[in-house]
Amino acid sequence: MAAKTATTVAAGGTSRRVDMDKGPALQRHHAVLRGTGGTRLVFVHGFGCDRDIWRFVEPAFEPHCRTLVYDHAGCGRAVPAWDLQRHASLKGYAADLLEVIDEAGMAPAICVAHSVGGVIALHAAEQRPDAFEHVLLLAPSPRFVNDPPDYIGGFEREDLDEMFHLMESNQFGWARFLAPIAIGESNPQDLVQQFEAALCALEPRIARHFARLAFLADARELMSRTRVPTTIVQCMRDGIAPPEVGQWLHRHMAGSRLREIDISGHCPHVSHPALTVELVQEVLDARARTSA
Repeated sequence: MAAKTATTVAAGGTSRRVDMDKGPALQRHHAVLRGTGGTRLVFVHGFGCDRDIWRFVEPAFEPHCRTLVYDHAGCGRAVPAWDLQRHASLKGYAADLLEVIDEAGMAPAICVAHSVGGVIALHAAEQRPDAFEHVLLLAPSPRFVNDPPDYIGGFEREDLDEMFHLMESNQFGWARFLAPIAIGESNPQDLVQQFEAALCALEPRIARHFARLAFLADARELMSRTRVPTTIVQCMRDGIAPPEVGQWLHRHMAGSRLREIDISGHCPHVSHPALTVELVQEVLDARARTSA
């Protein structure tokens, strides 16, 4: 059953439809429904952040789309929703996503998913392809570990083991190490500092668990089974998921579309939100042309 909504008027006279009566899944994940219109947009965040990471992008679509943002279990305001058994694999997070979509009445949705959020969305789409019209993958990776000679993921396993050790011994030092790589050192330092603060605020035990799931996952076989239309957005100077990853995905995902963007960092929705809005709008425009 869809959540009840009401229209409110924000500053400047812009109307925003916000959720008024949320079911249990929407409450667990602190989901927020906004906007109006027949197009449904669901935003799925990646590792190290929460639903607020979309604050530079999601508002652009409220005037003509219904939007949904939510926290993964263990992230942001949804720390109590995390369960060791359910979230022992990324499929548990995919089950959460489907529950949120169904309870909000957002199927079929256009899903905008970042990094490991993209793998979560594709697991959900494999289980329930009827719930998705399109999946836009921002800086995705099916595997972060190199597997030569045919696959370059960006990291050697030893590099990741060192990162996991740093997380356990010095979470603040780990945050200082990862934040500039994720945001891109050529991007504004205030964005790096904000992301570093978000990493420092993570619940340590859950963060370590989710980090291992995200960085050690191997979802390459899932890519060839994907039947939902996809757009791959590859940042060309990404220190976490290098260009070879996007190219590999495009070769192995039938009918996918690859958009390579010449920016640094792993988080285009943070460092280049206007460009990210344009990329999402391209998907919406293509949908409109197909429906006409």
